[in-house]
Amino acid sequence: MQQQYEGYKNLADSIKSASALLNLERKSQLHQDIITICNHLVNPSFRIAVFGPFNHGKSTLLNAMLGNRTLPIDLIPTTGASITVKYGSDVRTRIMLVDGTEVYRSGTEILQQFAILDGNRQMRKDVVSVEVFCPHPFLETGVEFLDLPGTNDRDEQDNLVREKLLSADLAIQLLDARKLMTLGERENLRDWLLDRGIKTVIFVANFLNLLEPDEQKQVQNRLLFVAESFRAELPPGFSNLYRVDALPALRARLKGDVAAANSSGLAAFETALQNIVGILQPNCGNVRLPRVQAIASQIQLSLKAKIDPIALEIKSFDEKQNSKIEIKQKAANLIYKGFTTSIGELRDWLEFPKLLTKYQADAAVALAENKFKDWQINTLKKDLNKLQLAAVKWLYQAYEFFQEERPQDLLIPFPREPQVILPSKPNNTDDLSEPGSIAVGGGIGWLLGGPVGAAVVGSISYLLNKNIQKQDEQLAKESYHQEVAKLCITASEDYFSSFSSQGLSILAEYEQQSEKVICFEFSQEPVEVTNKRESLQQLQNGFNHLLQELEKVKILSNHQPYKEIPKYTNTNKKYSPQPERVKISPEKDPVVKQQQENTVKNNGRRVESVSPPPSPKASPSPRKEEVEAKFRDWELNEEIARMKAEMRSPGSQTGKQQNSTQSNKAPTQPKTHTEKDKITRAYGILGLQANASQAEIKQAYRTLVKKWHPDLFVNQPQLLKQAQEKMHLVNDAYTILSDK
Repeated sequence: MQQQYEGYKNLADSIKSASALLNLERKSQLHQDIITICNHLVNPSFRIAVFGPFNHGKSTLLNAMLGNRTLPIDLIPTTGASITVKYGSDVRTRIMLVDGTEVYRSGTEILQQFAILDGNRQMRKDVVSVEVFCPHPFLETGVEFLDLPGTNDRDEQDNLVREKLLSADLAIQLLDARKLMTLGERENLRDWLLDRGIKTVIFVANFLNLLEPDEQKQVQNRLLFVAESFRAELPPGFSNLYRVDALPALRARLKGDVAAANSSGLAAFETALQNIVGILQPNCGNVRLPRVQAIASQIQLSLKAKIDPIALEIKSFDEKQNSKIEIKQKAANLIYKGFTTSIGELRDWLEFPKLLTKYQADAAVALAENKFKDWQINTLKKDLNKLQLAAVKWLYQAYEFFQEERPQDLLIPFPREPQVILPSKPNNTDDLSEPGSIAVGGGIGWLLGGPVGAAVVGSISYLLNKNIQKQDEQLAKESYHQEVAKLCITASEDYFSSFSSQGLSILAEYEQQSEKVICFEFSQEPVEVTNKRESLQQLQNGFNHLLQELEKVKILSNHQPYKEIPKYTNTNKKYSPQPERVKISPEKDPVVKQQQENTVKNNGRRVESVSPPPSPKASPSPRKEEVEAKFRDWELNEEIARMKAEMRSPGSQTGKQQNSTQSNKAPTQPKTHTEKDKITRAYGILGLQANASQAEIKQAYRTLVKKWHPDLFVNQPQLLKQAQEKMHLVNDAYTILSDK
């Protein structure tokens, strides 16, 4: 049995720890009950408490059972303390005072000083506990009696009785057969016993001997009804009502009159009591745990009252923070996607073979015509600036959104203008028999003089179109203008090689710097929220630990354990999108690889390996892919603008939910007739029903833009005008429906 009580120590510790989280006042009823029940859980003795209103014979009954006048008795309320009667080899008394003083005396005369009410019928304030040791066989079995002050006298005594009853394994209530139970006594049965899980109760009727014989039967039946209505939980076969005439029983015991003791009802009561204790004592956990359940339930409800509001507050904070982080992450990913796309286009444009393919012929001609500077500004720089601005705009979007490091402008300088050193003129400058050598020229042609210079320009086109692969396949004799043309081509090729190498290097460095711009730091959690999170964790741990200990002793609970609140892990972290960039290396691109091989084979001057020049300039229609790219940029910009608006709104989470809800609902009908007509026409222009959602409106707009974008009809003047008018209507309709 000792091991059983030691097993309850963990439960008692868990109850104390959980209650400490409630910061209960020391004088509160719940705090007092918790201390009492925890001490009782680990008490190995089986405790029997005797209680009842004053002058009902409680101490007299105990003295009769002990066989001597151990406890003080008188005609007025005397017991002024809770007196515990334990087994001892001889009669002695131990009293503990508030200041720690221990009063230890032989006999029980000291009780008159410390354990009875004073002249004002007040209990002593300086007494902590009163213990009486007595050599009685029943006490030697591990039983102890608890003599409590009389009730229905003063609140102070009532509170003490209520507290001590919680620590009793069996309660004996004295009833006065001469009186009916008062309403207060009935309420005490409910409030002090039943509602607190104390159901092992025996009623003892005293003073029946003072009634007339015909009255005794009536009173006993009435008391039996009261006892049975209590629904005491005693072992089967035992009544919860016994008659004991306490004073005659004490006198009989003091005289050794067995017959008188039997006629008083004392012997029958003692026999029943010893049998009941013999059954309950080995498993007194079954008696104590229901009381633990009642106390634990109060603790759990009190903890939940503290936990739930804090948990709701923390959850709301986390949802708002996660919503902001989600918006920022999405914005960072969108910006990074746009940036990497623009950088990829610029990187692809800067590839040396691509530059040669697109610009070498025009550059060589411009060089031959002495117009290279103008060509560089009007063509090459214009194309470069367009690509550079397309990339830089994403970093400024990121800076505006995240306010991290300010971006620098992307500046890719041009190499020095190519210089061509002319060879000596041959004697015969009229040889223009080489195919493709006739062209209109100036520049170097003017420097060289007349038709020779013009022939140089024609030779550039001719040589680039010939695509000669090997040096030994060249004509044995080259005309002078062909030699000058080769010099122009070689100079332009060197120019583009330097431009490509330097540009790609600057671009790579710029791309690394962008990581400091397209990123954001997670905000620091406020100190008050951190403190609340820690407090919540302690409360939940205490609640869950108590629940676990209750389950170990088979005490069921209506509550579920709390899930652990995740810690705030975003402190001092930085988010930077790093999606994998798919890029075909030059070694794996067959076109680039072939061009590089041709370049290497040119052995120094690298002239013949270049691709043919482009056909004469025209105003080509933009490809569908270009229109798609423009529309994709527009979508990204629109999405980022929407996220900025969400970030600036007071409740981003709420706004997000509302937007989501509204996108799937039919728009609110306008009030004025004019507005209604505008919206009706807008739906018709987009080809939609009047109850279309925002998602359907956006999809319809996207489809019409791809179909009627003016850039698709630049070479079709009639259709271009129609497309412009159509797009104007589509844009107006989309604006009207988006602003509703």
